[in-house]
Amino acid sequence: MTLALGPQWLDPGHLISTFGLIGVLLVVFAESGLLIGFFLPGDSLLFTTGLLVAGHTYLTQPLWLICLLIVLAAVLGDQTGYLIGRKAGPALFRRPDSRLFKQENVEKANAFFERYGPRSIVLARFVPIVRTFTPVIAGVGAMRYRTFVVFNVIGGTLWGVGVTVLGYFLGQIDFVKTNIELILIAIVVVSLLPIVIEYARARRGTRRART
Repeated sequence: MTLALGPQWLDPGHLISTFGLIGVLLVVFAESGLLIGFFLPGDSLLFTTGLLVAGHTYLTQPLWLICLLIVLAAVLGDQTGYLIGRKAGPALFRRPDSRLFKQENVEKANAFFERYGPRSIVLARFVPIVRTFTPVIAGVGAMRYRTFVVFNVIGGTLWGVGVTVLGYFLGQIDFVKTNIELILIAIVVVSLLPIVIEYARARRGTRRART
């Protein structure tokens, strides 16, 4: 099972078949809060995890245990991102661009955080790239730690359990079993929609400002 939208080592099926559950947890942790994890396949990886658990392929652990570990990895990843933000502070906004770091991503996450406040910690879980930088921005803004923890646990649970369980139940449908690549492509497209919408809104706002 290969999702041909990038290098093989980023393919969810390849990651799971090679590294198993440990690979899933490491990717979830890195994508949840490490600045270099924004390019990792979060949504499609969790969905594929559910599919493979349903098909008893590569992953032999019970669904409840996998979901619990995924939630823990997601929550710990966000906690790490928050601490990075507290330590880095304003310096994060002055950091020059590099191959793995784009100031644009920080600015997008900052705008998302300012727009939704504490709720952004939950909502960002379902927006690729933004979910990696939002906990960092929360740390930079010195968001109250107790509030952050509550929303972090809620978001990590909804995302980690929701997407994985969705893949598990859909994985028992014959059409999904025979069209896995198509389903994964659809998941990637849907997960990117919020970014496309925000980009369109930003361009529209820029045009209005110029007018």
